[in-house]
Amino acid sequence: MLNYTIRRLLLAIPTLLFIALVIFLLLELAPGDPMANVPLTVPPEVKEKMRIALGLDQPTHIRFLKWLQQFFWVEPLHMIDALFGTHWGDGMQRIISWQSRSPVMDIVWQRIPQTLWVVGLSYVLGALIAVPVGVISAYRQYSFIDQLGTFISMIGFSVPTFFTGVLMIVIFSVWLGWFPSIYDTTLVVHDWETFVKQLKQMIMPVSVLALYNAAQISRFMRASMLDNLNQDYVRTARAKGLKEKTVVLVHVLRNSMIPVVTVIALGVPQVFGGAIITEQVFKVNGLGQLLITAIQANDLPMVQTLTFIFAILIVVFNLIADILYGVLDPRIRYD
Repeated sequence: MLNYTIRRLLLAIPTLLFIALVIFLLLELAPGDPMANVPLTVPPEVKEKMRIALGLDQPTHIRFLKWLQQFFWVEPLHMIDALFGTHWGDGMQRIISWQSRSPVMDIVWQRIPQTLWVVGLSYVLGALIAVPVGVISAYRQYSFIDQLGTFISMIGFSVPTFFTGVLMIVIFSVWLGWFPSIYDTTLVVHDWETFVKQLKQMIMPVSVLALYNAAQISRFMRASMLDNLNQDYVRTARAKGLKEKTVVLVHVLRNSMIPVVTVIALGVPQVFGGAIITEQVFKVNGLGQLLITAIQANDLPMVQTLTFIFAILIVVFNLIADILYGVLDPRIRYD
C-alpha cells in the first residue's frame, strides 16, 4: 500500500502540472481585458503602467512559470511564516488578485471558514443521513419506508437547489419569520445569543444542501446494498447461524460501502469549491461566491488559483478513495 501511494503521488505531479497548464491557457484564450473595469477617465499611459505592474507585458510562458513558482514556493513560505512567525517569504512577490489588489491566498483563507460551516456541515450531515436511509431502504425493499425514502430522494435529486432555497426563504423567512434570509458573515460567536443567531442562519442553507447530498448518496447506498444482499456469501453467513444484525451491518454494509466511498470521497472537493448557487441564494461569502465574483470581474489570478486548488483536491481525494478500497475489502491489493 505504501509503494502504491508513493507511485500515485509521483504520478500526480505531472498530472497537476498538465491541469495547471490547461487552466492557464484556457484563461488566456478567454475573452476580456483586465483593464476593462478601469474608469475611462484614467489616461492610457496610466493603464499601460497598471498592465506592466500586473505582469501582462511578459510572455505567456514566463507568466505561467512565475505563477507556478508563486503557488508552489512563495505561498507555502508565507503560510509557514504566518504559522510559526518566521520571515522566509519576506520580499517575495505573491499571487495578487487583480480585483482587490490583495494576496489571493489571504482571501481564500478568509472565505474557507464560511464554506466549511455551511457547505462542509451540510455534506457531513447529508452523508450521515444517506447511509442509514440507503441501508434501511435496501433491507426493507418495496416497503413504505423504502418508498418514502425513494420519494424524498427523487425530490432532493431532481429539484434544483435554487428552487428549494428560494422556497425555504419564502416559507420560513417571509411567511413565518423564523430564520434570516441573508447569511451574516460578519457574525462572531462569543456567547449563547450569538451562537443561536449563527445556528438560525445556518439551518436553511445547510438543510437545502444536505437534502441534495443525501439524495445522491442514499441512491448509491441502496443500489449497492441490494446487489450485495443477494450474494452467496450472505446466504452462507446466514446458514452458519450468524445474527441478522451481524450479517447486514458487518458483512453486507462493509462490502456495500466500497462503491459509495468513491461517491463520498469525490464529493468532498465540492465542499471546498462551495455550493455556488446556494451561496448566491443565501448570500454566503464562501469560495463558490468568490469564484463567481472573480469570473465576473475577469480576475484571472483568483480564478486560476481557485480552479487549480479544486483540481488538487480532486486528485488527493481520488487517491484517498483508492486507499479506502483496500481498507474495506482485504481482497484488494495494490502490490
